[in-house]
Amino acid sequence: MINRSSGHLKLSGAIILIILLVDQALKFWVKTNMVLGEEFSVAGNWFLIHFTENYGMAFGIEFAGVYGKLVLSIFRIIAVCAIGWYIFKLIRQSAHVSVVTGFSLILAGAIGNIIDSTFYGLLFSDSYHQVAGFLPDGGGYAGLLHGKVVDMFYFPLIYGYFPDWFPVWAGDEFIFFRPVFNIADSSITVGVAVLLLFQKHFNRIRKN
Repeated sequence: MINRSSGHLKLSGAIILIILLVDQALKFWVKTNMVLGEEFSVAGNWFLIHFTENYGMAFGIEFAGVYGKLVLSIFRIIAVCAIGWYIFKLIRQSAHVSVVTGFSLILAGAIGNIIDSTFYGLLFSDSYHQVAGFLPDGGGYAGLLHGKVVDMFYFPLIYGYFPDWFPVWAGDEFIFFRPVFNIADSSITVGVAVLLLFQKHFNRIRKN
C-alpha cells in the first residue's frame, strides 16, 4: 500500500512538472519571438501557431473588468490549493492511477495559467506591435495578478459562412474550431476526459 502511494505521488509530481515545463517554455518562446496577432502555419491552413492573449479562463473565455480579473486570479489560486490537497487525499486512499492522473493533469493546467496571470505582467513588456522583452527596464505591462494568459494553438478546421436561411447567424462567418488555446488548457481538458472515461474508479472513491 505504501509503495503504491509512493508511486502515485511520483507519477503526479512528474505529470505536473512535465506539463509546466513544456507549457511555460512554449509560452516564453511565443512571448519573446512573436508579435501579438502574428501567426505561422504548422500544418497547412488547419493547424496554426497564432499568438493571442486573454484575461480570462480556458480557450479565451474572458472574465470582465479589472476586478473580475483579480477575482478570477484569486479564485484560481484557491482552486489550485484545493485540488492539490485533494490529490494528496486520493493518494493516501490509494485511489486508482487514472483518478490521480486526471486530477494531476487538471492541477498542472491550472497552475500553468496561474503563472501567466500572476507573474507575466511583471516579467514581460507588452506585445502590441513589438516582440515583448523579458524583465524590461521600465517594468512589465501590468501588476501582480493582472497578467494575461498566452495562447497559441489554433485549429480552424472548417471555414465558411452560415446560409441565408440559418436563424440568428445568417450570413455570418463560421469557423470551427475558433478558440485559441495553450498546453495548460489542453491538460485541463485531457484531465477531465480521463476522469469521465474512468468514472467508475472516481465514483468508488466518492462512495468510500
